[in-house]
Amino acid sequence: MIAGQRDRAFVVSKVEANDVTRGAMARACEASLTRLGTNYLDLYLLHWPVSNNHFSDAVAGFERLRAASKIRSWGVSNFSVRQMEDLFRIPQGNRCATNQVPYSIGDRSIERGLLPWCEQHGMPVMAYSPLGGPGARLLHDPTLAQIGAARGCSAAAVALAWTMRSGNVIAIPESGSVAHVKENAVALSLSLTPQELQTLDAAHPPLGR
Repeated sequence: MIAGQRDRAFVVSKVEANDVTRGAMARACEASLTRLGTNYLDLYLLHWPVSNNHFSDAVAGFERLRAASKIRSWGVSNFSVRQMEDLFRIPQGNRCATNQVPYSIGDRSIERGLLPWCEQHGMPVMAYSPLGGPGARLLHDPTLAQIGAARGCSAAAVALAWTMRSGNVIAIPESGSVAHVKENAVALSLSLTPQELQTLDAAHPPLGR
């Protein structure tokens, strides 16, 4: 699928926590490379947190893969602020490139602590379920649909533009067709106005309001 255009693709894969704890990261990475038909990953993520006493194993494993040019960067998924702080205390733990967590206008929980922490440390957040998770429920949100209709785009594009509005969040929506990919891509050039952001805040208030 990426043959002949590898330099145009950003390839991400994940390693399971049990592969870290049993010292099988290198084998898991090689298996991913074989399945994907490439000789390196742009980003390799820890799928779920391991216990703190295995953080050093994870960092060392990632760094060995990076030194061997099997991966270009590494990150984590579903880490809390406390876990990120503990990770950064591990030698080379601050080489973590991203934290992949759920974030959307319908789930703003990371705004309370994790998102500001990542911004303070210059680390982008990779937002999964930016369209609301299973069923992509935000596609049926009336406020998103209203703004989309006024701007000549889909509700999905508005939701994605909202998620990426700070410039510190990478949204990774699932796309089941080329048409969906093209609809979603509109978000990259969609800048929401202050009034539109206020309207969305009123419909989906931040935590604490």
